[in-house]
Amino acid sequence: MKFHIIVRYLGFVFLLNAAFLFISFLISAYNHESSFYPLLYASTISLLFGLFPFIFVPPTQFISNAEGIVIVIASWLSSCLLGALPYLLWGGEFNVVNAWFESVSGYTTTGASILNNIEALPMGLLFWRSSTHFLGGIGIIIFVLSFLPPSNCAEKVLFKNETSSLARENFHLRAKLAARVVVIVYLGLVVTQTLVLRACGMSLFDAVNHAFSTVATGGFSTKNLSIAYYDSIPIEATILLFMFLSGINFALLYSALFKRLSFLLKSEIVTYYTGLIAMSVIFVAFFVHGHIYAQWTAAFRFAAFQVVSIATSTGFANADSNVWGAPAKLLLILLTLQAACAGSTSGGIKTDRILLMFKSFWRHIRLTIHPNAVISVRIEGKAVAPSTIEASVIFIAFYICIVSASALALCCMGMDIITAFSGAAACMGNVGPGFGLVSSLGNYSAIPNLGKWLLSVDMILGRLEIFTLVSFFLLLPKMGRETVDAAIFPIASEDPWRPYSSL
Repeated sequence: MKFHIIVRYLGFVFLLNAAFLFISFLISAYNHESSFYPLLYASTISLLFGLFPFIFVPPTQFISNAEGIVIVIASWLSSCLLGALPYLLWGGEFNVVNAWFESVSGYTTTGASILNNIEALPMGLLFWRSSTHFLGGIGIIIFVLSFLPPSNCAEKVLFKNETSSLARENFHLRAKLAARVVVIVYLGLVVTQTLVLRACGMSLFDAVNHAFSTVATGGFSTKNLSIAYYDSIPIEATILLFMFLSGINFALLYSALFKRLSFLLKSEIVTYYTGLIAMSVIFVAFFVHGHIYAQWTAAFRFAAFQVVSIATSTGFANADSNVWGAPAKLLLILLTLQAACAGSTSGGIKTDRILLMFKSFWRHIRLTIHPNAVISVRIEGKAVAPSTIEASVIFIAFYICIVSASALALCCMGMDIITAFSGAAACMGNVGPGFGLVSSLGNYSAIPNLGKWLLSVDMILGRLEIFTLVSFFLLLPKMGRETVDAAIFPIASEDPWRPYSSL
């Protein structure tokens, strides 16, 4: 293994983090805050660690798949460690465990917090907290790839290991161009939402922070009551719209904006995603009307926001869903497990895999009736390869196993079953709020330290979609190849406007 290559790419990651740490430092300096020195020290350390390999380590155009996996995992872990440093240096509610948990939650866009008083944080730390969402939303490596000069194969290997297999099916572009497409859509959504929130009456600082959190489907807010603090229908409607858009595959959003809107409107995945959210809103509104909200308008207002927030793994709150009835809670937990579309910033199992599972089930039923028939599973009109179906089913099975095992472990630590299962599902799905002690207007401060370490692992597993992290440990004995096996990552199609064209 060529460790100097890994160190060089980690240098780019540190430089990217240093830039946002420095912006946070400037905000703190302008407001004469107590976070001045913590952010100054953290940004300086990040800058030094980034410059050293950039200056002294020569660039390379070739990396192995094993090296790509190590770069991706090391980038996430080192960013989480660096992100915890300003919290730890500042103090307050942050000890080592809490600082790590908050940092991991930020970068993985989970939005689960240990803070009892968010508004006690200085503006510089609040901005850094939201910046971890912004950096982790589309992936740290994706940001790095979009600004690096093109190479022969390095970006293909990194893009492969940073994104999920289903997301890559939607990006039939060269990795370099695919990364830029994602960044263009991402930045466009952030800028647009910031301007709209500002027009709705939110301060510029809050608008930027909430745009970072919304488009990253993270959920960190600058207020203790989250979006409920503003009690504003225009603000809620704006955030709801951008949460919904951020849950759609970015390749489809790009093609709808710059090529053909029909790709988005005719998408089977988007139709399922939209239909499920619509039915869930109606279902939840029906069960909260009367005993929680007297008016139907209020029932639909709060149901719509909470459903979209959970279904996209964002985690913002405009109401306390912990007091809702059991049917509404159960549906929100199911949405926590699924989340939104592959190729978006959302976490969870993804609607693509759920739809694929349903279609595979229906195919099996039909083959039971007609055993000699030739029946294929089709998504977006294209046949899905058996290996893709197998990978999706395996992923869903392991995902549920990890959530169940984590919930059992939390129960053994003294947590009640509602807190344990919903918290494990919310962290694994990068959603944030669950129910019980970790509800939409609650936090994770009551979770034991061992439980916070466990849930941090769940957040990272959920963000990297299990396989990349597990593959790292399996590849450890075999690391040493110095060239890329072209079969691992075939050259992408030249047509960027046909999502799922290879299925």
